[in-house]
Amino acid sequence: MRGALAAALLLGAVGAGPSDTGPSDTSSADAAAPTFWVDPQSAAARQAAEWRRAGRTEDARLIERIAERPQAVWLHSDGAGAVVRAHVEAAAAAGRTAVFVAYFIPHRDCGAYSAGGARDAAHYRRWIDEFASGLGSHGAYVIVEPDAVAHLVAGCPGADAAERYELLAHAVQRLKRQPHTKVYVDAGNASWIPDERRLVTPLRSAGIAGADGFAVNVSNHQTNETSSAYAHRLARELGGGKHFVIDTSRNGNGPYRGAQAWCNPPGRALGTPPTTTTGDPSLDAYLWVKRPGESDGTCRGGPKAGQWWPEYALGLARRARG
Repeated sequence: MRGALAAALLLGAVGAGPSDTGPSDTSSADAAAPTFWVDPQSAAARQAAEWRRAGRTEDARLIERIAERPQAVWLHSDGAGAVVRAHVEAAAAAGRTAVFVAYFIPHRDCGAYSAGGARDAAHYRRWIDEFASGLGSHGAYVIVEPDAVAHLVAGCPGADAAERYELLAHAVQRLKRQPHTKVYVDAGNASWIPDERRLVTPLRSAGIAGADGFAVNVSNHQTNETSSAYAHRLARELGGGKHFVIDTSRNGNGPYRGAQAWCNPPGRALGTPPTTTTGDPSLDAYLWVKRPGESDGTCRGGPKAGQWWPEYALGLARRARG
């Protein structure tokens, strides 16, 4: 890290994920995980250190299953450029690649737990320009606007569909101008829009042709097998040989069968660690896009969306396989 300013930015950079991957092998991919950067100031890292000081060594060891693995950095407010710059410089110094989530679209989350976003289209375009400039020539993986396309397909009162598609296409185009940057438009998950054909035209309107591919299962719990099959079907419908990434952060026990299955579901576990070694030429990476241990929202006793919830994190880590 470069001085106190960069360190401070790292401490404040992580934001709310959306309020939304059986079983996964959580050990086979470890050798390739160093491709991606591990934030030494993540909430999980700070929690592990706190518990070690308090003598909770076993709990600290479990939380290190989260702290020692790469996770995406969510950008959701003004000042994104400086935060992105601090992270890509830290990643470059370590010889690794940072993963980001752009999460600032107007009418974000359709007013639900993660509501917010840019004031208007002009605000969003400036924000994306600053985000992209912060990347410089370092390169990164960027997931563009979780839920933004799927919400339009499912129904999102208050959002202007034409404007949202234009803004998403702008984000893809602007981010891809940065060298070595891989861009993936979010495409929901297999349980949300089960008929993947409904996403084809919306994703095209959102600029998927200019992206490296799409992301599936962000902040959800569908298995690797289900998510991969879904993504392959969607890729065939889209044409052009599009690739994809899968969020495996909390899919170790698959989806919860019950009400509000997307929101802090009980009994879940960490999934496959982040890696680019997937055994599938169309699957670019397993990523931890949702930061494990951050709440989906104020359901099941959780704090606000995106806030660190140590008890939930501990359960995810305890139930992980390896």
